[in-house]
Amino acid sequence: MTTGKNRRIARACNGSIVGGIALAGLAAPTASAEPDCSPAGVDSTVASVTQQAKAYLNSHTSANRVLMAAALQPQDQAAQTIQGYANSNPQEYADFRSILAPLSSLQNQCGVNVVPAEYQWAFSQFIG
Repeated sequence: MTTGKNRRIARACNGSIVGGIALAGLAAPTASAEPDCSPAGVDSTVASVTQQAKAYLNSHTSANRVLMAAALQPQDQAAQTIQGYANSNPQEYADFRSILAPLSSLQNQCGVNVVPAEYQWAFSQFIG
């Protein structure tokens, strides 16, 4: 049974993971468009991704619970938790992955690190 304190910690960790994953909050470019690599473009994309990720998790409580649980687990166990959910819920996994995709484009095409190092493992779980 999770206590109120543990739930608050889990929410904070989950928010940190989502915030960390989407820290660069960008206005999502189209799949064929080059990302805007300017500081303002990166900030805009990160903000957009952050907002979309939070909205998605608020409307998909089971995905939110999985991330909250993963936030409280050691990294290897958290990776298994996320992968298990992805295997059981491939559409939600694909949806969330598409939300995070602009961050991958920024990292790959702009040569910037938009995901803090401590959250890169979680980002890699979704993007690969």
